[in-house]
Order: sequence, then C-alpha cells, then structure tokens
Amino acid sequence: MPVTIKDIAKKAGVSHTTVSRALNGNHSIPEKTTTAIRELAKELGYFPSAAARGLKTNKSHAIGVIVSRIDNPYFGEIVQGIEEVLQQTGYSLFIASSHLDFSSEKSIVQAFAEHRVDGVIISSVTFEKSHAEFLKKYGMPIVVINNQSPDEYQCSIAHDDVDGGRNVAKHLINLGHTQIAYIGNASADRINEDRLLGFRAEIQRAGLQFNENQLFNCNGSEIEDGIHAMAEILNADPLPTAVFCFNDLMAIGALFELSQRGINVPEDISVVGFDNIPYSAFTSPPLTTFDQPKKLIGTEAAQMLLNILNKPGTGQDLDPVTHIMRGHLLVRGSTQAPTTRSS
Repeated sequence: MPVTIKDIAKKAGVSHTTVSRALNGNHSIPEKTTTAIRELAKELGYFPSAAARGLKTNKSHAIGVIVSRIDNPYFGEIVQGIEEVLQQTGYSLFIASSHLDFSSEKSIVQAFAEHRVDGVIISSVTFEKSHAEFLKKYGMPIVVINNQSPDEYQCSIAHDDVDGGRNVAKHLINLGHTQIAYIGNASADRINEDRLLGFRAEIQRAGLQFNENQLFNCNGSEIEDGIHAMAEILNADPLPTAVFCFNDLMAIGALFELSQRGINVPEDISVVGFDNIPYSAFTSPPLTTFDQPKKLIGTEAAQMLLNILNKPGTGQDLDPVTHIMRGHLLVRGSTQAPTTRSS
C-alpha cells in the first residue's frame, strides 16, 4: 500500500493537516517542523498524488504529445527533445499514436481532455479542426510541429522542407545526374509538396527539365512503400540514375528492392533519403540523407508550449508565431556520379 499523509502524521505525532501544510510549504508551520516532516516523508517513501494536486491547482502538470506512429524512429528524437525540456520542469508526458486514423485521433483527444493535460504538441499529423477546437474548449494550448493540416495554428515549429529539397537536388545535379526520380508521400500534403517544390526549383535553376513520369507518389511513407515505388521505377523508361525519397524509411525500402534485383548502389543508381533517422548510417551502403534537426525541433516545441503555459490565461489570445528551422545534407555512400550505361 502506498504511504499516505495520515501515515506520516501518525508517525510524526501531528495532525494530517499539519503534514499537508508542511509538504506544501505553508509558512504557518515552523521551519523546524516542516524539515522534520519532509525528511520523514522521504524516509517512508511518500510520493504526493499528482491527481490530488491537480484538483487543488487545476493543473495536471502533464503534456499530451500526438504522433502518427510511435514506432517511427523519426518521432523518437522529437519526443526526446520534448522530454528533456519538460522533465526539468516537473511535467509528465502522455504520448499517443493516431495512425492517421480519425477514430483513433478522436479517442486520443477525449483521453487528453479527461486527464486535463495542460497543453498538447501535435507532431507531423493531419489533425481534424473539430478535434483542435475541442482541445481549445478545455483551455489546452496547442503547438504544432510540421503542420500537415489545411488549417493554420497560432503556434508552430516547421522545418524548411523547400530548402531541404533544393539541397538534395543540388547535390545530385553537382554529381552529374540529369535523370532523377522522386518517391513521395501523398498523405503528407504540405511536407511532400514543399520538398518537391524545392527539388523542382533547383532542377529548373540548373537548366534541366523534371520528368513528370519519374514522380512516384505513395499513400504512405513506410519501408514497404519504398519497395513498391522502386519496383515501379525500375520499369520506367528512361531509367533514372538517381532517386530522391521522401524519407529514410522509404529510401531503406528502395535500397532493399535494388539489392533484391542485383542492382548496385550507387554504381547503377544513387539513392537519397530525408530525416537522418539512426538506421540510415547503417544501411548498405550508408544512406546519403538530409539531416532534419529532430531533437532541436522537439526542444523548441516544448519551450514554446511552456512559454504559453507560463503566461496569464490559456494562451489562446497570443499572436501567431512560427519558428522555421533548417537542417543540412549528409553525404554518405549511396550517391556518386552516374556511370555511362551501355545501350
């Protein structure tokens, strides 16, 4: 059984009201008594009830975080950044995966409302406007990371994906590639469009023409999607000498399909990913990828939410603010200059 205030009071020979006041720092209790009670509480292994504290303060000291899939390593680093900031302030995290499913998302929102989380961070998820309004109704401020919804939010952290797409294209063009395919994720409208926008812009800037027949949009961004898309690409004419993938998971799928077909990377086809998840450095060959500062993005999102929570009111009347962050290209073994193909 957990130790209670009454257990401490009995052991100390004082009333439970005195114990409660001492543990809460009430100045009506002598400092000597407060110190003795706190030491006794620690000795007995007493932990204050977060639920009971929440009833008194109307604060749960908990933050809700919504991601699309908790098993995606991309979100792991973002959550790590959030956690490192919040653990220094006494906040707990509730993490949930929506799987991009409306009913799952609705259940998560209801659970957050029931637990009265103080605020919510939404990470790279297409989020229903009605669900956001439901959270706001309960006074829960929202910070969005890489907003995928058509609706705008007051407070958000965004990665400059146009810049990322430009940098990938520039790298491949500088190597001498002119036939470059793109494997995209149609379910991530904003991010996909921005990466493709930057990619196309750099190709045009170099005086080249992007072949629309080498655009392969999938309905997801998992390894399996990369496998299926690469299988389609290998039936294309002309065959590209390089492939830019929406993320590293899709690039890993593409590498797998090429390996199964006996096609060498980068000698026959160069492959580039995006995000720099931990696995990308250990593929064969190691994956060239655009390093999105995931942990720093999580850190910024958590700090932004704390700033809102520390202001008077619920933060709903704040001026809109968006922090734009940039990453950099990591060149590894999956890209090189194209080799001359025999006809």
